[in-house]
Amino acid sequence: MKAVILAGGKGTRLAPYTTVLPKPLMPVGGGMAILELLIRQLKSAGIVDLTLAVGYLAHLIEAVIGDGGKYGVGVKYSREDRPMGTAGPITPVIAEMGEDFLVMNGDLLTNIRFDRLVRHHRDTRADATIAVFRRRIDIDFGLIEMDDDGFMTGYREKPKLDHFVSMGLYVLKRDAVAPFLTPGSYLDMPDLVRQMASAGRRVACFREDCFWLDIGRHEDYEAANAILETRLDEFLPPESARG
Repeated sequence: MKAVILAGGKGTRLAPYTTVLPKPLMPVGGGMAILELLIRQLKSAGIVDLTLAVGYLAHLIEAVIGDGGKYGVGVKYSREDRPMGTAGPITPVIAEMGEDFLVMNGDLLTNIRFDRLVRHHRDTRADATIAVFRRRIDIDFGLIEMDDDGFMTGYREKPKLDHFVSMGLYVLKRDAVAPFLTPGSYLDMPDLVRQMASAGRRVACFREDCFWLDIGRHEDYEAANAILETRLDEFLPPESARG
């Protein structure tokens, strides 16, 4: 199994930190970059053939990660000279992927079981599988429902709404995805999977009881640091945490 890690974004929501560091190199839990944590997790799952799609401050990522040897993996780089979205960077490397491959954002904090995700993708014979997470949104106001004439039809006081959100983690079938990719074109992953579903391709969702956080906002980055200070063993096997 091969994986493409998307590490080319500017991380503008984390400014001013990301004016000097690309978001995947932001340190978490005592100094390890979030990208290093992700690579160690992939290694522990037996996924050791990695391609990093880089752009913004790519030279820093290449300097820190290198060829992946110190993590026990092999790392190649695909450079983009302009933003290509979250699916566009797959295009130049699609021919190098295996029959099924992982695509993920380079700023994920999760303890999802990659093997279970891949197994679900294959068991359902999906063309694309989206890892999803149940997110609860607390509304601090009373929500009014009304009809077209302006008469109230419902009143919900401070409801709690549950939604499934994308974790920024996917398994894709190479030959099913390739027809939707155009060299040099910008494409985001939501648009890719919507196009695939509209064309009759099988797009599955996978969910399990796990932790997930996108560190793209200041409050989430701070939460990630606090969590990893005391719960690192939940995200890495002991030998990886020490190494």
